[in-house]
Amino acid sequence: MKFEDTALAAIAGYVDTLSFVGLFGLFTAHVTGNFVLIGAEAAGFGQGAFMKLMAFPAFVAGVAVSSVLVKKAQRAAPTRASCLVYVFQAALMLAFCFAGVSVSPVTHSDSTPVILCGMIGAAAMGVQNAHGRLIARAGVPNTVMTGNVTQAVLDAIDVLSPRASSDARAVARVRLGKTLPTIFAFALGAIVGALAYRHIGFWALLLPFAALVWLAFNAHDMHTDMVAGTSTLQAASTTATRARK
Repeated sequence: MKFEDTALAAIAGYVDTLSFVGLFGLFTAHVTGNFVLIGAEAAGFGQGAFMKLMAFPAFVAGVAVSSVLVKKAQRAAPTRASCLVYVFQAALMLAFCFAGVSVSPVTHSDSTPVILCGMIGAAAMGVQNAHGRLIARAGVPNTVMTGNVTQAVLDAIDVLSPRASSDARAVARVRLGKTLPTIFAFALGAIVGALAYRHIGFWALLLPFAALVWLAFNAHDMHTDMVAGTSTLQAASTTATRARK
């Protein structure tokens, strides 16, 4: 499926922003951002330091379990691995939704149920972060946009530069076609996630849950597109490299 990364980026932006506004600034998808907030809170700015600290082992657990599931699935049927990861993330997302609803309204960041809620969300997004590294694919990162924005700027320079070869511009144009929709989807997901939380609270997590279920059902078609996309991008990169020589 051509729009997998776009859908995943929208999910990441949506869930990360929802957890940020609903759980005292907790990042679930961009878990390293929590270290910055922990440092700030150590100086007396903000709250929920322990919850943000516990998000890290939960995130690691999501990555670790995904690795085990993928390795087992790939030995049996490679095309099932991606579906299995989506199902696992969808189950965690649903658990995150129900946990959030059960602790609402969230008033105490140091409450054990609230901390467990944040940990479930971090585990769910740990699965998504692991997915792109465990499953061979032609996509781009879909949970953290800093690298994508950097690459998009570099590719835009190549596309607009009169000194770049036609092959180099072609490769940059193809990569821009993959990167820009992901960046915009993440930004849109972040806006919608915040608005959805404002109106319906943690029930808003049913939307990314449904999206993940849909991705699981379409995992076989996406695997076929990934293989084709990888071959196309590799061929274009090889041609550009030869042209530079």
